[in-house]
Amino acid sequence: MPPLKSRYLVTAALPYANGRAHVGHIAGCYLPADTFVRFLRLTGREAVFICGSDENGAPITFAALKEGVSPQDIVNRYHQILKTSFAGLGIDFSFYGETHAPAHDDATQKFFLKLLAGNYVQKRTVEQVYCRECQMFLPDRYIEGLCPFCGKSGARGDQCEACGRPTDATKLGEPECKVCPQQGRSGKNCVEVRASDHWFLQLNSSETAVRQYLDAHPEWRAAVKHFSYGLLDEGLRERCITRDLTWGVPVPLDGAAGKVLYVWFDAPIGYITFSQQYFAERGQPDGWRDFWQNADTGLVHFIGKDNTVFHSVMFPAMLMAHGGYRLPDTVVANEFLNLERDKISTSRQHAVWVDEYLTQFAPDSLRYYLTTIAPENHDSDFSWTGFQTRHNGELADNLGNFIQRNLAFCQKYFDGAVPAATASEAGQKLLAKIAAAKNAAAEKIGEHCYRDALDEVMMLSRAGNEFFSAETPWKTRTAEPEKCAATILTCVQTVEALSVLMAPFLPFSAAKLRATLNLPALQDGDWNAPGQIKGGHLINAPEVLFPKIDDAAITAAKERSGVRPV
Repeated sequence: MPPLKSRYLVTAALPYANGRAHVGHIAGCYLPADTFVRFLRLTGREAVFICGSDENGAPITFAALKEGVSPQDIVNRYHQILKTSFAGLGIDFSFYGETHAPAHDDATQKFFLKLLAGNYVQKRTVEQVYCRECQMFLPDRYIEGLCPFCGKSGARGDQCEACGRPTDATKLGEPECKVCPQQGRSGKNCVEVRASDHWFLQLNSSETAVRQYLDAHPEWRAAVKHFSYGLLDEGLRERCITRDLTWGVPVPLDGAAGKVLYVWFDAPIGYITFSQQYFAERGQPDGWRDFWQNADTGLVHFIGKDNTVFHSVMFPAMLMAHGGYRLPDTVVANEFLNLERDKISTSRQHAVWVDEYLTQFAPDSLRYYLTTIAPENHDSDFSWTGFQTRHNGELADNLGNFIQRNLAFCQKYFDGAVPAATASEAGQKLLAKIAAAKNAAAEKIGEHCYRDALDEVMMLSRAGNEFFSAETPWKTRTAEPEKCAATILTCVQTVEALSVLMAPFLPFSAAKLRATLNLPALQDGDWNAPGQIKGGHLINAPEVLFPKIDDAAITAAKERSGVRPV
C-alpha cells in the first residue's frame, strides 16, 4: 500500500434521494469513508469529504409516479431525511450537495460538450425498450428479465446483481415492465423495441489507458480488480449516456428535447461540482483545483459493490477523455450487507432504517457493530442478536468496563485527582502498547482494513483490563498505596490514549470521554500528541459510557425491521 499523502479528497457514493438510508448503505461506504476522514484529520492531514443526494433520473421519476407527486417533492423530502440520518450517525461531510441544481446542470453539460468536441461522444439511432401501456421508453432499471450472461432472473436493464455485469435492456430474456405494477398492471407482454436517438460514450477508445491505470494499482481490493478486469477482458464498448426522460440534466443540444444525461454519467461529475461549491462557499473559488488537478493530493472513492465498474473504469475513462483532472488513487468497494441471513429489501420493509434506529439506540453502537462485521472482502450479515452481543460483551464489558472501573476508582479514592507516581515495570509495558496500538491501527486504516484497525483499539482496552485486574488496586490501596497510585495513573493514561484511538470509530463516545477526563476536544493532528494526564490532573465524575441493551429493546427492533420471530 503506498504511503498516505498529506492532503485528500474523499468521496462517498451519492445516495438516491428516493428513500431512507439503511444499514446496508452505511456499512457499504459511508461509515468506512467517515472513519478514514476522521483518521486523516487526527493525523494532521487535510481532508475534504464530499457527498450529496443523487436526485436525477429514473429512480426519482418513478418514485414520484408511484406516490402521485412531483419529482421535486420527492427529492426535497428525502434529501433532508438523508442529511439528518447521516448527521445522526456522525457521518460528517465537508459538503453534502444536490445533483438537481443549476450549478450541477451547468458543470455536467460543459463536461458533456467537451467530450463531444473531442469525439469521445457520438450520436446513434438505437433500439430502446418501450412500454405500450405506459406509452414511454423505459429506463434500464425499470426493465427486468433473464440475464443474457448468467441466466438468472431479476436482472435489470443496466446491470445484473447476480453476476455484476452491465447488461443491455434489449437483450434481457422474458422482459417485463416494472412501472406497470405501480399502475395496477402486470407489466408482462407489453414491452417492445423502438428506435430512438441517443449519445454514446466511446469507452473503447480508452481501453488501453484504463488497463494501464488499473495495472498501476495492484493494491486495490480483489473484488474491485476482479470486476474491473473482467469488464476490460470482454472489451470496452461504447455506452449510452442519455435517456428519454424529462427529469435530469438536459442534453444541451438542438433537437434533444425530452432527453437527459443518464444518471451514471452525471452523478460522478457531482463530486467535482460539489467540490467547486464547497470551496466557493469558503471564498476560495479556485481551491477545488488543488484537489482535482494536483497529483500530490490523494483522491479516494468509497462505494458499494454495485457501483464498482462505474468508479474504477467508466469515471476514470471520462476523466481521461476530458483531460485536466487527476484520477482516483483508490476505489474502496465493500460487498453487500444482509439482514438476518436475508437480503435487505426496501420493498418488503426488511431493513434497519437509520432514522428509526437513532430513536432507540446510540449512534456509536451501530458504528461499532457495523465496523466489526464490515463486508470488506465478502458479504456479511447484520443480526440484532449479534448487535446486542457485541455491544454488551465488547463495548460495555471490555472498553466501557475498563474506562468505568478506573475512572470511578480514581474519583472515589483519590477525589478525582490522578495520583502522582512512577509506573511499575508492568505499567511501562502497558504504556508501551499505546504507541504500538496507534501504529498498528494507523497502518490498517491506511490499508482500508477497518475491522482490523478497530481490533487494535479493543486489544489495548483488554490489555488495560488485564493489567488492572492483575495489579489489584482495591487490595493495594491500603497495603501498598504507592503501587495503587502507580496502577491508577497508568490506567487513566491508557484511558486517555483510548479516547484518541477510538475517535475515528466512536466519535460521540470519544468526545464524551474527553469531557469526563477534563481534556480539550480533539484537534487535527492529535493522533500522536503526547498524553496530557499527569499526577494531580483532575477528572470529572464518570458516567457509564455504554449502558447495556436489554432483550426487550432488541425484540422491538426486530419487529420494526421486518424480522420474523423464529
